[in-house]
Order: sequence, then structure tokens, then C-alpha cells
Amino acid sequence: MQSVDMHELASNPAEAIRKSHDSPVIVIEDDHAEAILIHLNQSDLQGENDGLGLALAVALYRDGAMSIARAAHLASVSISEMTTHLSRLGIPIAGSDAVDSRSDMETLEQWLASSLSVPAP
Repeated sequence: MQSVDMHELASNPAEAIRKSHDSPVIVIEDDHAEAILIHLNQSDLQGENDGLGLALAVALYRDGAMSIARAAHLASVSISEMTTHLSRLGIPIAGSDAVDSRSDMETLEQWLASSLSVPAP
């Protein structure tokens, strides 16, 4: 295991990430551990590796850090599978407030109206 202080991380984050390829890196500030950097190979996030990619994708989606499409890609599942999984976990798929829901409905209604008014070839 290696360590890097917070100032070193701020001044050269690429070096800290390179170090994490060999072993976990502990980020130190004021003589206490602040964080751990762990290198993730693409193979760590895909397949049957204890669901790490799926868990990470769910957490990032839940926290608003990525879209459902990007989360599905990260987890190597279809958008449909991701939607089903999120629903099982009780994580809302659409915006959770009334303003977002109303806006989504208006957008959907506009799209439906425009797609129905396209003349047939």
C-alpha cells in the first residue's frame, strides 16, 4: 500500500492515479487518512465480479452523477435491465419532484404531437 498527501494529490493527481495501478493509495491530510484510491480495470466493472460495476453504476445514478444510459453502460447491462434493477431497489427513475414530472410530461406530449403529425411517405 502506498500513500500520498493531499497537497501532492492536488498538484499531481495523475501520479496518484498511476500509483493506484500497483496498489491502493491512501490519501493523507494532517496525519490522518482521508480517502483511498483504488484502480479499477474495465474487467473489474464487467461480468460476474461480485456486481461491482452494477453497484457503482447504481450509486452514481442515485446520486445524480450520471444518466441511466451511462449507468447501464458502466454496468454492462441494457437500459431496460438497469431500469428494472433500479425499480427493484426503490430508486426513482424519473425526477422526483412535481416540476420535473410536469416538464417531462410536457416534453413527451410535444414529442407525441410532433411524431403523429408527420405525413406518411
